[in-house]
Amino acid sequence: MSRVSAAFRSFFSILFSGVLPEDIAYQFGFTKAKAVPATPAREAPKASDGALQILHVLQRDARLVDFLMEDINSYSDDQIGAAVRKLHADCRASLTRHLSLNPVIDGIEGTYQALDGSKTPDANRIKLIGNVPANGKVPGGTLRHRGWIASSVNLPSLGKQDPAILAPAELEIE
Repeated sequence: MSRVSAAFRSFFSILFSGVLPEDIAYQFGFTKAKAVPATPAREAPKASDGALQILHVLQRDARLVDFLMEDINSYSDDQIGAAVRKLHADCRASLTRHLSLNPVIDGIEGTYQALDGSKTPDANRIKLIGNVPANGKVPGGTLRHRGWIASSVNLPSLGKQDPAILAPAELEIE
């Protein structure tokens, strides 16, 4: 911008509004640069968001929440068994699509599993049950459950979806 046009703009702006235009004040060093407004920080995801998201996926794909929240006392065992077979297949397909699951201990349940008896096993990975010594150091034991560990998680983006909504209500319009 030329100095002449800046002078005219400044003169008329001060005359009519009593204020020097910000761009001119900055250009001639009368003000500091405005801080660029920060983009609003997105709230950090909470652990519950992921749990709700996986419930959303299981509800969407297998209607798991509907099944769990329904009173099944009036149904026969055969009816429940038939419903569970499809529910199991749909839930398993959803889990394998979004999670890579592996056993914590890749062994055969019911067989002896040796451990490093010189140290206490990681309680997050191995839960000792039965007659456990006070120091927690054991040479091994019978594998009752292999445990599961998620080696990868690939959940769909939530976007603007409220994570607390597991399934929207459905209204049929006639």
